[in-house]
Amino acid sequence: MREDLQERHGFTVRYLADLVGGTVVGDDSLVITGINRIEQARDGELTFLSNPKYVKFLPLTRASCVIVERSLADSEGANGQTLIVADAAYRGFVLVMQRFFPPLRMDRGLRHAAAVIHPSATVHETAAIGPGCVISEGCDIGEGSQLFANVVLYPGTRVSANTVIHANVTCGPGTQIGARCIVHPGAVIGADGFGFLENPDGSYEKVPHVGIVEIGDDVEIGSNTTIDRAAVGKTLIGNGVKLDNLVHIAHGVTIGANTAMAAQTGISGSAKIGLRNRFGGQVGMIGHIETADDVIIEAQSGVSKPLTAGAYLGSPAKEHRTALRMEAALRQLPRLLQEVRDLQRQVEESNDTAS
Repeated sequence: MREDLQERHGFTVRYLADLVGGTVVGDDSLVITGINRIEQARDGELTFLSNPKYVKFLPLTRASCVIVERSLADSEGANGQTLIVADAAYRGFVLVMQRFFPPLRMDRGLRHAAAVIHPSATVHETAAIGPGCVISEGCDIGEGSQLFANVVLYPGTRVSANTVIHANVTCGPGTQIGARCIVHPGAVIGADGFGFLENPDGSYEKVPHVGIVEIGDDVEIGSNTTIDRAAVGKTLIGNGVKLDNLVHIAHGVTIGANTAMAAQTGISGSAKIGLRNRFGGQVGMIGHIETADDVIIEAQSGVSKPLTAGAYLGSPAKEHRTALRMEAALRQLPRLLQEVRDLQRQVEESNDTAS
């Protein structure tokens, strides 16, 4: 057992302070056995304070230790708790969370008896394959990767080192997934894109999708998210991209590195997203257009034309300040309409009197 891990299966304040790069005020030998919100924390638990509006909870919390933002460390109201003073309290709290709740992992090298692995597939000796998994011909599973129950990999799929694919994920033919990725349950990567040719009689001819999906390193893909393979070439997800649950990425889309998209966002075919974009929930974007780097699109916005760097809101999406001014103007319409009606009535009355 490590020196910092005590018999109560907790961590000493000193260990946690060193972890977050903070300074201890109080008992650094105190053992912390859990974490919680500042309002709900109990004896033995650690919490954090980074927002001035929560200072009022400091004298009330029952937490044994609080990670406090350095700018708030002199706030009145501490109730004798041990403090860890840090430059970024919330970031420190996240690091502590990671220590208390490490990711779920199967035993390295596991090959469950209920898994089906094609003889031509290459599976690293340290990779873990859970029950019900199907690994097809020509697949390549990298060092330390984890495939939980019922993951299905179509032929030619590659999963790079230390990637975790959770239960019931399906990857279509030729899908390429980078290192240290996380794919949450139910995601479908590399299915056919939505492409049809309309015949003269109004019926549809299916357009074959023979491309692939290529996903970079350190990508996280939410539950029930779908990423379609390209008709030809690649649907490309850059390094560090984070996709929430229920996001849909159509065929041939390119998403730049470190872009994040919230739930129910939908990106149409062949759109190109720049670096470090931020999409709120339920954003919709038409196909064959581009966004620049560092674009922010707020929730429920509709993108119908290319966007330069900046923040956007509304449907169709407009520059943020313009959208807010238009919204403010709309709120005045009922009053303005009533004023127009009152003026119209006054004019009519004046005309009646004159006649």
